[in-house]
Amino acid sequence: MRTWHAVLPAFLLASSASVAQTPPDPATLITPEIIDSVGEWLSNPIVALSVNAQNNLRGSLGQSEIDALDAQWREEREADDKPLISATLSAPLSIYLLRVQAGSLGLYPEIFVMDANGLNVGQSSITSDYWQGDEDKFQKTFPNGADTVFIDAPEWDEDRNIWRAQLNLTVTDPATGKPIGAATVEFNLTELMRRQGTNS
Repeated sequence: MRTWHAVLPAFLLASSASVAQTPPDPATLITPEIIDSVGEWLSNPIVALSVNAQNNLRGSLGQSEIDALDAQWREEREADDKPLISATLSAPLSIYLLRVQAGSLGLYPEIFVMDANGLNVGQSSITSDYWQGDEDKFQKTFPNGADTVFIDAPEWDEDRNIWRAQLNLTVTDPATGKPIGAATVEFNLTELMRRQGTNS
């Protein structure tokens, strides 16, 4: 079993006033065994190959270039023509992540993988933005080295009536062991509690 170096948030987000339910503790629910199982399917060669390919293609981008790509992504979300979004969603890594999501039978509402710039490489669905480098999911994983895990605070999804939380991990190159990017796996905590028999 790999030894993951977990980083936990200082506090848990409170539920909305309309929800009279105590937020579950994702750090308790997302056990080391579950983290290991995520690490196993993230070790599929398509993950590292895709991240390395994008890192080699883009290199270290300046902030203005990153902002331009992120702005393009946001604009394409509202446009008929979506070249950047379409290219990302049709990538082999995105297809793989979509299959993983489907195979989870509701446990993973969303999965995406980022490169060394914090830009999406593959994803199971369209994210709100393209650059994650300014968010904890990237800043508390990739810069902290291999095997780093950050479990974010739970959030209440009013549309689905479920608790959700993100498991974030550093993605490493299997040949060198060096960090090359990061991955975010969103968990349906309500479903996870049901499977574990801890749902009240």
